[in-house]
Amino acid sequence: MSVLGKLASALGRNDEQPNVELAEALASKPDAAAIAELAGALSAGPTAVSNDAIKVLYELGARKPELVAPHAAAFLTLLGGKNNRNVWGALQAIETITALQPDAVLAQLPAILAAADKGSVIAKDKAVAILVKLAAAGYGAEALPLLLERLGAAAPNQFPMYAEQALPVIDAAHRAGFTSLLEGRVAAIEAPAKRARVEKLLRKLRK
Repeated sequence: MSVLGKLASALGRNDEQPNVELAEALASKPDAAAIAELAGALSAGPTAVSNDAIKVLYELGARKPELVAPHAAAFLTLLGGKNNRNVWGALQAIETITALQPDAVLAQLPAILAAADKGSVIAKDKAVAILVKLAAAGYGAEALPLLLERLGAAAPNQFPMYAEQALPVIDAAHRAGFTSLLEGRVAAIEAPAKRARVEKLLRKLRK
């Protein structure tokens, strides 16, 4: 049976469980040909199939990113498409492979950020995670200014999480700007628990 026959839509299912189970199976017993077939279905298959395929691939990427990293181009190609489910899924998949394919991701960073800006909160979360991973991979000069820009524009509910993710990759050149940004935002955070998280980061930065 083709791997596509194991997707939720092929099984007449409306839930994601078959796709998650397929990702788990491929993680435990890798099949390069099956993974390549799923990647090919992203742009060549019917919408239902491509939606299922991207789910399998980003779930697989979360478990074994090295198995999907060779298909970075397939994920990046989806970013300009009209299928919002696939765009969101592509951002998820790209986030899982950024550490392994930083050059490919960096080359398409404008498209990645543009897609995230048009998407949901989760899409914006993934954009921040991608920038953090790029900085961790040695591309701080390119990624950190963009990361700080996104932090400055982040919604209050997301700001503490983004700041926590950013802290480990903030280098000496961006430390003052990061600290200033946190100081400027903390007073406007109404939720006490979220404000406390930012205050904790500030204490670490001031040591």
